[in-house]
Amino acid sequence: MLKIFLTGAAGLIGGEVAARLIAAGHQVTALVHSNREIRSNRGTAAAVTEIVAGDVAQPRFGLDKPSFARLTADHDLLIHCAATVRFDLDDAAYAATNIGGAAHAAEFAHHGDMSLLHVSTAYVCGARDGVIRENDPLPENGFKNGYEKSKAAAERLIRASGVPCAIARPSIVVGESVSGAIRQFDTTYAAFKLIAEGRVRHMPARSGATLDFVPLDHVAGGLVQIAQSMPDAVGGTFHLVSGQPIPVEDFTAAIAAFPQFHCPALVEPEAFDPALLPPLERRLYKRVAGLYASYFQRNPHFDARAARELTGCICPQTGAAYLHRLISYCIDTGFLPAAAISEYEDIHAPA
Repeated sequence: MLKIFLTGAAGLIGGEVAARLIAAGHQVTALVHSNREIRSNRGTAAAVTEIVAGDVAQPRFGLDKPSFARLTADHDLLIHCAATVRFDLDDAAYAATNIGGAAHAAEFAHHGDMSLLHVSTAYVCGARDGVIRENDPLPENGFKNGYEKSKAAAERLIRASGVPCAIARPSIVVGESVSGAIRQFDTTYAAFKLIAEGRVRHMPARSGATLDFVPLDHVAGGLVQIAQSMPDAVGGTFHLVSGQPIPVEDFTAAIAAFPQFHCPALVEPEAFDPALLPPLERRLYKRVAGLYASYFQRNPHFDARAARELTGCICPQTGAAYLHRLISYCIDTGFLPAAAISEYEDIHAPA
């Protein structure tokens, strides 16, 4: 049994990881910011040992000295899931939460003489295409947004801290492999909704671009296995990815398979000008869909050999049938419409 301190425990990945760790017989102390509900992806409350209110952007996670001393002395492992995953923030916000949070996680682990499992993103590879190996050096530039840049900086900081650590890198996390279920429709799903409903009908996409959608259960299961194997994992970097990149054209074809949805026009980036879009589409593209446009223009193939060897986890198939399950779940829960949106609704969609 491990005593694990988990940051970001109320989030999508954190909640599922907490539930799985507890099911495996470990004790979990959950650090939360404002939301105190720790739930699995299916919505079941996770029976954590303790919920601690704090802020990863603050030294000592915002805890008073006695609480900090007690918590660092009482845990074997820190899993650092907390981060902002938004793409529309300024550098100061990323520096405070993602980079500062990593620094404070290293401080916590160092003070408690414990190991640190840090959750990053596979897209710290930046603009690189082709095979991306787990032990490849981090790029110095070429990042497509402040989120990726901040996560790369956080990795460098964790490595330089001297704390025994392992880094896990999920790709684009979406619903469970068997059911398509997901507890929170945010980040990528927000852009997907605008595209499927026809509110954004044009996307800049490079020929040959792919998307690495990875099921949440594969990511959470991998994190638990890494946590349980930390003596062997320390020093390593582990891609928690599908390894089965989906061509962007296949993604849009999956949307088009549902008669109520629109298939977006894919435009080579050099020929795409958002200023020429209709006014409403231009605003929605700028505010939401455009933030994710870079993912339609890259073709990374994430090698996950180290992750497979350590965890034994192999990602389930993520092809057309999986995309259909993801979309069907969105319809069944009401996130996406079961029927075509009327012309009136389309014109009067919120800007």
